[in-house]
Amino acid sequence: MDNFVFKNPTEILFGRGMIAQITERIPAERPVLFLYGGGSIKRNGVYDQVRAALKAHQVIEFGGIEANPVYETCLKAVDEVKAHGVGFILAVGGGSVVDAAKFIAAASLYKGEEPWEILLTGGEEIQAALPLGAVLTLPATGSESNGNAVISRQATHEKLALASGLVFPVFSVLDPETTFTLPKKQVRNGVVDSFVHVMEQYLTFPVYAPLQDRFSESILQTLVEVGPVTLAEPQNYDARAAFMWSATLALNTLIACGVPQDWSTHMIGHELTAFYGLDHAESLAIVLPGVWERELEHKAAKLEQYGVRVWGVQTAQAAIAATEQFFQSLGMPTRLSDYQIDAEEAAEKVRARFTERGTVLGEHQDLTPDAVAAILRSRA
Repeated sequence: MDNFVFKNPTEILFGRGMIAQITERIPAERPVLFLYGGGSIKRNGVYDQVRAALKAHQVIEFGGIEANPVYETCLKAVDEVKAHGVGFILAVGGGSVVDAAKFIAAASLYKGEEPWEILLTGGEEIQAALPLGAVLTLPATGSESNGNAVISRQATHEKLALASGLVFPVFSVLDPETTFTLPKKQVRNGVVDSFVHVMEQYLTFPVYAPLQDRFSESILQTLVEVGPVTLAEPQNYDARAAFMWSATLALNTLIACGVPQDWSTHMIGHELTAFYGLDHAESLAIVLPGVWERELEHKAAKLEQYGVRVWGVQTAQAAIAATEQFFQSLGMPTRLSDYQIDAEEAAEKVRARFTERGTVLGEHQDLTPDAVAAILRSRA
């Protein structure tokens, strides 16, 4: 295992009725920005629970955060924070709302000329951020318990990430009942997103980290077990609880400790979302098998281990096939043509952007822009 530093400051409030406990965890001296997305929380009862918990607080509401949070929208929220002297941000929704809250928390205190610089530097420019909390209604991104966020800029069709220890949520509420009314597509996306998060930290090369490997494999096995159940039985509390906790553990920084990481699938997927508007998980399901095929020589040992331990198959190729079949069994397409996207066009667009940025990806830093283009062509 490699050296590592592990610290996760987020308090998790897990289970039924836990939204009520946010009252004592949010200071009442200054206004709270209540941040949410398209309004589904007003239909499933979460909005009313949150307002009840904040009855002693001054609340500034800001809705309309997009499924891929948009920079321009976030700046409007920053204006509200500054106009009302907001002292705490409460994100209520899925990972996109939590991501937006993180960027808003940092941008509201940013001293530079243009908050986009926060994203251009991957979060390195963050010197301070407002405290934030989350009430999670869509398990997927793990944003409820990490310092990562991804923001899209409409004007330039860019999607960039930030990472900072200063934007970990102070607390996050995980009540599986808040997920009962989710559309099946969002649940499918959440299972795939969580699955690929684990893979970016696990499916690289052996470094003798047996506990880390088994942490990762147990999350994968749980998602394989409960993913289909929670799709078929939306109000199965036990399945939803296992799914929700798996999604958090997939990206709360624990399984990354002491091991190499990849993240090439995510970086390529971000560009497909930026150019074509695919859901985040949809892009990951397309790209992941292509990355594995391209990097088969380097990833063979871990692919074989994964195949044996998770799927009971013996070869790397069989493990790749089993993974793609699993995604498809959830109703997740795995090819660009499934979305009427021309693979050659996508390959050239992403190749040109990565060339312009000087981007090289992968745990071995061997996925050049030309290699990425080849991966996308293979996913026609």
